[in-house]
Amino acid sequence: MDAIVKMLEKHQPFFEKISRNVYLQAIKDGFLGCMPIVLTSSIFLLIATLPGVVGITLPQPLIDWCNKLYNFTMGVMGIMVAGTTAKNFTASMNRRMPAGKVLNDGSTMVAAQCSMLLLAVTQFTTKFNGSELSVFDCTSMGTRGLFSAYIAAFITVWVYKFCVSRDLTIKLPKEVPGAIAQNFRDIIPFGGAVIICGIIDVVVRNLMGVPFSELLIKLLSPLFTAAETYPGLILIQAATAFFWFIGVHGPSIVQPGIDPIRLANQAENLQVLLAGGHPAHSLTFNMSLVGEFGSTGATFIVPLLLILFMKSKQLKAVGKASIVPVAFAVNEPLLFGAPMILNPYMLIPFVAAGCVNVSVAKFFIDNVGMNGFSFVVPWATPAPIGIFITTNFQLIALVFVAIIILLDAIIYLPFLKAYDKLLCDQEAERAAELGLESDGAASVAANASTPAVEQATASVETTVAAADSKPVADQPEPAADASAKKDVDGLKVLVLCAGADTSAMLANAIKEGAAQTGENIASSAGAYGQHTAIMDQYDVIVLAPQVRSYYNDMKADTDRLGIKLLAPRGKEYIDLTRDPAGAIKWLRENLD
Repeated sequence: MDAIVKMLEKHQPFFEKISRNVYLQAIKDGFLGCMPIVLTSSIFLLIATLPGVVGITLPQPLIDWCNKLYNFTMGVMGIMVAGTTAKNFTASMNRRMPAGKVLNDGSTMVAAQCSMLLLAVTQFTTKFNGSELSVFDCTSMGTRGLFSAYIAAFITVWVYKFCVSRDLTIKLPKEVPGAIAQNFRDIIPFGGAVIICGIIDVVVRNLMGVPFSELLIKLLSPLFTAAETYPGLILIQAATAFFWFIGVHGPSIVQPGIDPIRLANQAENLQVLLAGGHPAHSLTFNMSLVGEFGSTGATFIVPLLLILFMKSKQLKAVGKASIVPVAFAVNEPLLFGAPMILNPYMLIPFVAAGCVNVSVAKFFIDNVGMNGFSFVVPWATPAPIGIFITTNFQLIALVFVAIIILLDAIIYLPFLKAYDKLLCDQEAERAAELGLESDGAASVAANASTPAVEQATASVETTVAAADSKPVADQPEPAADASAKKDVDGLKVLVLCAGADTSAMLANAIKEGAAQTGENIASSAGAYGQHTAIMDQYDVIVLAPQVRSYYNDMKADTDRLGIKLLAPRGKEYIDLTRDPAGAIKWLRENLD
């Protein structure tokens, strides 16, 4: 086991390099920026369709109105993703631009959306009431056009970089207002981007007879097929869990490449369901409810196992602290508290549980009659509830949920008990060294001021430290003299994580701590990738452990804006979320 951990640590910089790839980051953050479209449109779709499941007939005008809202949000998601991806890719590119030269993200966003339409949408004429009308085929404006959206975004930003770096812009006298001058400066790069995409569209249509978006689907059809097989689903889930296990946010690496497939399959499932058929696609957006049952590692049942079956005080404390967050897909208290990350005892169950879950799900969809997931529910929906909803309230889905809970418990329990025995032995040794009772009860009483979670074993602390040390090795250590620390009164603090879930825990702790100490501190939570437009409004930015691999990129931005950047280690971060007063003290000690 130690050899496996050392091997993983050795290759961790390579995996972190992948996670910081500017193209993957732009895709992930661009898609994340459009998540309100996915979630909001799904609500209107649920309103239009689900009442019929229980025999309630809604007025047809209301159904038509809900469907219209869905079609004009989810139906144009590809266009929106082109813009948000270009915006985020522009932010990354600006870090590499020569001094004094900056790309306008608003301009690249608009240009990418126009370029995406050229690549993905077909225009034709038809007759209506005796008149000729020009019509757009909207099929590829939504999720079907996501690949075209990404290509359009990357081409656009690179064209802008080429033009701006070489001053290939129309320059106006300095007396001309900045907003007007910017419009003229954008003419050459904007024209270059749309012309290039227009040429690509003409070439593909003449050579292949299909628009660019259809060409990608045709070329990637083997990937579509392979990804939805048992090996494909297992590989996707194993990779997601494996990257998280070594301390790199797995979904950031794995999901950008498969999101277009997942969303297209889910949209097709929905069409089949509404037509009265059996939705058969298993690789869909909400398949994560199964593979990440309780979040990455399929940890939904783990806190309950810790509470009921473990004997060590550390694991029982972690179980009690994490049972509610994990139920709502926030498993960082478990990942860093147990810990699960880089803990050799947890590698096999952490990877295997999700793989087993997706395999069972595919079997149920293919052979038992369970519907493939058709609706989209918010990521924080408890997994059992989410699965029941998105399969259109099938009773067989409840049977499926019960089975995977049982299987996950069987997978995790032996490894948890082995790890629990190690911790119990160490707790007993520690108690014996202190001359206390063998069961360690007095040890807990003597150390009541220290949370039980903090009494981690030396070997486990070493692995967690190894997972956290490299990305922020250059981060200054807190000064020792507390009296010399900067006053935190009046600060604005932004906490960032992968999806604004873990960050909300620390932001709330800071708010509570500010109220306790009487300090005037404002704290907010956000998702990394959606921070660029608002970060200049804050004095301090805190990176959660799962996005610490972006420390160097973020440091370049915060140094430029004069913002203090902090990145606490995994266990330290979780402890701060539980100690509001300690969070304020930590802020004070780290502001020099």
